[in-house]
Amino acid sequence: MATLHLGTALLRPRSAFTAIAADPPSGSRVFFGAGLWLALCPPVFAYVGTTLFGWRLGVEPLLLSPGTAAVVSGAYFVLLLFGLLSAAFVAHWMAGTYGADTSFAHSLGLMTLVALPLAIGSVVHLYPNAFFNVMVLVPTLMWSMYLLYSGLPVVLKTDAGRGMLMASALIAYLLVSWVTLLGITAVLWSLGLGPRIST
Repeated sequence: MATLHLGTALLRPRSAFTAIAADPPSGSRVFFGAGLWLALCPPVFAYVGTTLFGWRLGVEPLLLSPGTAAVVSGAYFVLLLFGLLSAAFVAHWMAGTYGADTSFAHSLGLMTLVALPLAIGSVVHLYPNAFFNVMVLVPTLMWSMYLLYSGLPVVLKTDAGRGMLMASALIAYLLVSWVTLLGITAVLWSLGLGPRIST
């Protein structure tokens, strides 16, 4: 994780972006050294919070059995890894169009740093109150978007105008993916494939 300058990214993100642009680690080192562990944080926090306290949505706490919570957390982990890797692949694919660096290691390093605030903010899953989670995760999402817009031109070595357009295209891809996932989840739950919830 030190290779990706994650600590520097929290306090001086510009320095972290410049360091990765100048000397990017390999894609496998980024994934196994940082990306994998950052993606593991939200599911672990969600599992602990769900099994200990249950989700609070304004009514009685909604509880999942430990087995069901483990399955849901495992699916959460797989989807986060897919989101990280697919966003890096999409950035890699778009790079030529926007005159940016086409190195996959650069794209994966950038997306890993962009995901850092969300991974840290996911600690609120330990207390799974819907209002509290929204109040914390919305600012961390804005922080991640700031990192994407400010870091993309530096890491992928393109001008600010093209960087803004490319970052906006990446956000559009992520939003479409998220809405698609919500739709798939709603269909599966309507077919009776969702977790069993008790109060």
